[in-house]
Amino acid sequence: MIKHIVCHKYTDRAQAAVIAPMLRGLVGQVPGLVSMEAGADFLGSARSYDLALIATLESRAALEVYANHPAHVKVKEYIHQHLQNGISVDFEVE
Repeated sequence: MIKHIVCHKYTDRAQAAVIAPMLRGLVGQVPGLVSMEAGADFLGSARSYDLALIATLESRAALEVYANHPAHVKVKEYIHQHLQNGISVDFEVE
């Protein structure tokens, strides 16, 4: 299993409430995407990101499918219209 973790900061932090359900909606559309947790930050501190997501995928190959799947690409295109900064990490779990 692969964990794909991403944090975003948007030009308007209200976008997190719009984008989180779009990301969660990818489950069932993208083969190999087991689960998706996504939510808006509630603290709003200077060092906070606006949204975090934790995706669980079946394999490294599934991560590649996810990255290029049309449903994900559509969400990603929307995100990039509002994205100020982002970080990510991918790691394998048993």
